[in-house]
Amino acid sequence: MPDHDPTETGRPPRVRLLGKPGCHLCDDARAVIARVAADLGVGWWEESVLDDPALMAEYGEQIPVTFVDGRQHDYWRVDEARLRAALRG
Repeated sequence: MPDHDPTETGRPPRVRLLGKPGCHLCDDARAVIARVAADLGVGWWEESVLDDPALMAEYGEQIPVTFVDGRQHDYWRVDEARLRAALRG
């Protein structure tokens, strides 16, 4: 999956999205994350659980899974207000 860093600052992205192609919840999560990241100037990236058997085993039933600063933040759905609060905090 492509790396998304709308800030182009060279800082590590703060949000990680685990998903897979063809997942409508992943599409919804991607849209929320992209909007929030752009608004707050925060980088993010996406990985597919299909590319890593360990990720599939651990998170395959929870996708999309969102991490903020390396810690699991949400799964199945991304709450925009909650994501904004976590990134501001």
